[in-house]
Amino acid sequence: MNNIILFGPPGSGKGTQAEKLAEHFGLLHISTGDMFRYELKNETPLGITAKGYMDEGKLVPDEVTIAMLRERVKNAGEVNGIIFDGFPRTEAQAEALDEMLEEADSPVKGLLLLDVADDEIVKRILLRGKTSGRADDLDESIIRNRIAVFNEQTAPVYNYYHEKGKAHKVDGIGSIDDIFGRLQTLVERF
Repeated sequence: MNNIILFGPPGSGKGTQAEKLAEHFGLLHISTGDMFRYELKNETPLGITAKGYMDEGKLVPDEVTIAMLRERVKNAGEVNGIIFDGFPRTEAQAEALDEMLEEADSPVKGLLLLDVADDEIVKRILLRGKTSGRADDLDESIIRNRIAVFNEQTAPVYNYYHEKGKAHKVDGIGSIDDIFGRLQTLVERF
């Protein structure tokens, strides 16, 4: 199976490209944001646990997120692989993901980083903010803080996979189709 991590800061185009890759290659697209919304909306036991942490303003612990992910993967059905969008966000999550997938004898084939300059990300998110309805998409200082948090807390995941020879940078500038073409070429090599 082709298990791929699509990686990048907020506004880099992960969601758009993950959907295109999933459709083209027959992959299951797992967005942790969508997964959380599903679990919360359906009040699953894991969703109720996560809500307890969120209601207290705390981050949901990795073990809860991994348990949700494990359930989602277990119920995936017949797919050619999985594209992870928004996960892992920390090195500990990357280790847990690797352990889970190796148990299934289906390791991560590669991490694809959409490389986009900070100023371009700000421009994209401000544009998205005009239609998203999210107040945090309209405030440049909040956007820049989200980028800083990504660079500080999440970017080390790239190095984790780079040390395993599985990390690849992809130019995230250009049309949606141009970027997809670059990603497609790499995925075909997996």
